[in-house]
Amino acid sequence: MLLEEPSSSAAAGPVRPRRLSELLREIADDPSRERIAIADMLLAMKDRAIGALLLIFALPNVLPTPPGTSTVLGAPLIFLAAQLALGRPPWLPKLIANRSIARRDFAALMNKAEPWLARAEKLLKPRLSGITRPPFEYGIGAVCFALAIILFLPIPLGNMLPALTICMLALGVLERDGVWIIAGLLLTATSVVLVSGVVYAIVKSAIFILTNAFA
Repeated sequence: MLLEEPSSSAAAGPVRPRRLSELLREIADDPSRERIAIADMLLAMKDRAIGALLLIFALPNVLPTPPGTSTVLGAPLIFLAAQLALGRPPWLPKLIANRSIARRDFAALMNKAEPWLARAEKLLKPRLSGITRPPFEYGIGAVCFALAIILFLPIPLGNMLPALTICMLALGVLERDGVWIIAGLLLTATSVVLVSGVVYAIVKSAIFILTNAFA
């Protein structure tokens, strides 16, 4: 019996999953879309939707954005992080899922974020994958949930570091990179300390002002 030659795809080895930056760029460059809804992204990302959307909603808060952006983007983050913590498939209420952005605005955001995302993806690779999968993945979701609540609250200087931490954890889950998960958890501790310090300073200042006002 003659042995069959392996196909070119088999000889080339396993196919590399498409990078998130590639998927987002494809959506941004799709001329058939005038607007891009959150529901469209849920459909496009499939089984990677929770990690991808956590990153998409957290990333604008790392970049300079108008005041109030963290509150608007924080609500979807809370929903998604809760579902990751509970091991549920991605779902968002219609009120959130049907929200859309003009494709040109999404493309402009991608132009800012893509270089940073591409650099991060070059550093990511599957390692210590066990801590990126259930049941540890549920714990990562719980951490993201707590950070999303902090992000949602109108705390001065309370959005950039928690948002960066969510981005790191989301990328770690997406690429099954446990090193990034560990780094994200260390950054979580820093975020909590920083935000706690800000809240303490605000409360102490308010007490001082009230005490002197009625003295």
